[in-house]
Amino acid sequence: MQELIQALVAGVLMGGIYALIGIGMTLIMGVMKIINLAHGELMMVAMYITYVLAQYFGLDPYFSLLIAMPSLFIIGVLIQKYLLNPLLKVDSILPENQVLMTVGVGMVLTEVMRFIFQADFKSVKTSYSSTAFYLGTISFNLPMVVAFGIAVALTICLFYFLLKTDVGKSIRATAQNKEAALLMGINAEKITVMTYGLGASLAAASGTLLLPIYYLFPSIGGPFTLKAFVITMLGGMGSTVGAIVGGVVLGVAESLGATYIKMGLKDSVAMFIFLLVLIFLPGGLKRLTKV
Repeated sequence: MQELIQALVAGVLMGGIYALIGIGMTLIMGVMKIINLAHGELMMVAMYITYVLAQYFGLDPYFSLLIAMPSLFIIGVLIQKYLLNPLLKVDSILPENQVLMTVGVGMVLTEVMRFIFQADFKSVKTSYSSTAFYLGTISFNLPMVVAFGIAVALTICLFYFLLKTDVGKSIRATAQNKEAALLMGINAEKITVMTYGLGASLAAASGTLLLPIYYLFPSIGGPFTLKAFVITMLGGMGSTVGAIVGGVVLGVAESLGATYIKMGLKDSVAMFIFLLVLIFLPGGLKRLTKV
């Protein structure tokens, strides 16, 4: 029983960070109706920004959020404005070509980071990297607890932004019905640019929170793009609440798989869940969520 509870705790803590990744992809999918296959690579760029700030400037990884998130927001805005929006304006180009553009963006980002930082593994060590505390016999890794708390705070801020601000309401309206939003005077092009930037900044937050507990290398983005896609499908395309549930489910499933099956098969759990969702729950949890 103790082993099971320990696995569940670790899974929920990791799932909170996964939820941020999924929410970022879900927002982009909801507004643009495409899968952003550069999502993990954007997260990887933020991890390298955090690494540089920690390695050369001595900045704590969690404080790097204040730099990594705005930086990736700007990168996301530039990608959307100058690479994706021109495709959206050409009626003859299929939506699949926009997806292929995100694949190309991801490949370029990966190779640029490989050229700059080489392909070796890097990590950020802090004074609290291996610190843990106990509640009874259950241990809690301090970096994961802090990361989970920050992820929850960012998620709450995001929901406030989407539900209470005019820009957030415009994003939700565009995601629900782009044509109706245009008729209401919403600048859809501006909203798509902001949404991609917002999704990129959420990916940046995930990467920064993960860096103290993960190794960093240029190809790390690919597996996390897959995780984000699985979370988005599980939660229901376009559902931010569903993305939170999907992130936690994936985190718990991976933790249980690593504990009771094999650590080396941990990442394959995401693909297994993806197949199960496609077969038994193709609509995800979207029917149960309204946001």
